[in-house]
Amino acid sequence: QVQLVESGGGSVQAGGSLRLSCAASGHISRTSPMAWYRQAPGKDRAFVATISASGSTKYEDSVKGRFSISRDRAKKTLYLQMNNLKPEDTAVYYCCVRGTDGPILRDYWGQGIRVTVSS
Repeated sequence: QVQLVESGGGSVQAGGSLRLSCAASGHISRTSPMAWYRQAPGKDRAFVATISASGSTKYEDSVKGRFSISRDRAKKTLYLQMNNLKPEDTAVYYCCVRGTDGPILRDYWGQGIRVTVSS
């Protein structure tokens, strides 16, 4: 069973930076992508960024050039570096990792971590 623990959230002024971490334990997929999602107040959960097993990345348009997703395979940790934060980035952020539950590959989600950006 996969466990994910998120950290690094908090409150920051607009233009500031935060780095979110998602530490995984258990059997995670070596070939599947890992991703970050977020849910802003009053909105649905939305895609933020993903990184493939080969290291290729994709971003939601509004965070391109500001956010950077990365992973440390040795530490089994996923990161989201967030620079030039804007008030509209305020949300609860969730990491998502593919892992094995017996013979089944499935999604595992972090507990969610709050990011608040004030102007």
